[in-house]
Amino acid sequence: MDRTVIAYVIYLAVSIGLTVWVARTLSQNGRVFLADVLKGDEKLADAVNHLLVVGFYLVNLGFVALYLSGDEAIEDTRGVFEALSTKLGVVLLVLGVMHLGNVYVLNRIRRRGVMEREQFPPVAPQDWTPRQAGA
Repeated sequence: MDRTVIAYVIYLAVSIGLTVWVARTLSQNGRVFLADVLKGDEKLADAVNHLLVVGFYLVNLGFVALYLSGDEAIEDTRGVFEALSTKLGVVLLVLGVMHLGNVYVLNRIRRRGVMEREQFPPVAPQDWTPRQAGA
């Protein structure tokens, strides 16, 4: 088997495995965060969590597929390692940026919700103002 094909198989196996692991980890640990962001609505938190996981899979697996092809043939074992390190490093960076982007957006939503909850209602009137003549 050609070394380039071996590198592709290893790249796909590791990239798909990393994507599944990160998605499951984010889904399990992010559910509590989503429930807080969505003010305790568990059903909505589960639905949003599922939609985020599906989107995460689509974007990351699409990127993995697009980034599969290489420009040059791999000649030796060193080339296999170099190609894999470059490709997997980029995949890991994309996974990390996607995660940080999700956390940033959800944290902004959460902060806005906390600010709305902390606002106090207006104070009830304490006294009456006499009516002005001619008004």
